[in-house]
Amino acid sequence: MSGALAGLRVLDLSRVLAGPWASQLLADLGADVIKVERPGCGDDTRQWTPPALADGRAAYFLGANRGKRSLTVDIARAEGQEIVQQLARRADVVLENYKVGALARYRLDYPSLALLNPRLVYCSISGFGQDGPYRARPGYDYIMQGMSGLMSVTGPSAGEPHKVGVAVVDLVTGLYAANAIQAALIARQSSGHGQYIDMALFDCALAMLANINMNWLVGGSVPPRLGNAHPNIVPYQVFAAADGHFILACGNDGQFAAVCRVLGREDLAADPRYACNAGRVALREELCAALGEVFVQGRCRDWLAALDAAGVPCGPINTVDQALGDAQARYRGMTFALRDETGIDVPMVACPIRLSATPIAYRLPPPRLGEHGAAILAELGYDAEKIEQLRAMCVI
Repeated sequence: MSGALAGLRVLDLSRVLAGPWASQLLADLGADVIKVERPGCGDDTRQWTPPALADGRAAYFLGANRGKRSLTVDIARAEGQEIVQQLARRADVVLENYKVGALARYRLDYPSLALLNPRLVYCSISGFGQDGPYRARPGYDYIMQGMSGLMSVTGPSAGEPHKVGVAVVDLVTGLYAANAIQAALIARQSSGHGQYIDMALFDCALAMLANINMNWLVGGSVPPRLGNAHPNIVPYQVFAAADGHFILACGNDGQFAAVCRVLGREDLAADPRYACNAGRVALREELCAALGEVFVQGRCRDWLAALDAAGVPCGPINTVDQALGDAQARYRGMTFALRDETGIDVPMVACPIRLSATPIAYRLPPPRLGEHGAAILAELGYDAEKIEQLRAMCVI
């Protein structure tokens, strides 16, 4: 086994997206991740189809579970609890996203497992955290996008608020969780003890608003929906051309002057009202209308070529197939396939982390339900007869 986290074992009791996203990243970095699933159905996302591979494996599940070994365990049974406890004794990390307090009844909560393994780093992911008035509420990405204010600044200025097109709160929470886990593992090197990590989707959704939060805290005005425009920079938005739309990301006064030269509207750059960004923000509508009148007369590719040559950040608005087929994406190897034991090539999107000394190594395709159960139990000392007995009892 190779990778920056080689030698670490992660016991993954999570499902759907935020938790599996964190554990997939840890697996990409070299950790041995054991995914514990419910017998019969497994992770909810195994059933979230279409689309799916020809053998029925859901695209959603495949996107967040590579590099893991799957074991099915009924944790409501004493025998199942014993299996998970044994795994926790040998693990460095436990990751779970059950309802707050749910695992305590099975003696699989942090206080119970920390008695068995004081070095254990235990990360809980929930909607609102382990305390507070909303702690018992279920947490869904969509709801968090609404409650956090994210939807209030997403979408056109007129009409209903919009969610982001991907479950961004789940994904960001997964990234925060992976960072927190690695920080706790580093702290363990000096303390000798693990610790408990409380991750909340709502907290992460609030934190990720970044400059939008600060605009309110510093400026005192509730940030509005601006569609594709930027609250602090102008012109920084989508413009229409004769054959479609493109993005102009003009970040400073020099770039604005270059835009005006490309458009043949040097008069706008010379106008003192638009000389600095603050003035352009104040007069956003009239300035962008003037720019838009020129942009709509040309084609996207021509404007992009001219703006790029002038040193102005800009880009096309690709569909997903265009993005994954882009020359840069191909050069960077952002798509690849992992061949499973049956010879099926499972398409994957690469991990974006590039480490020079301990590069990402893709060892296992997303597992079939319970695929590695017998091997994992054998590692715990269960013989073939005992494993068959547990299977007959529907514990595994």
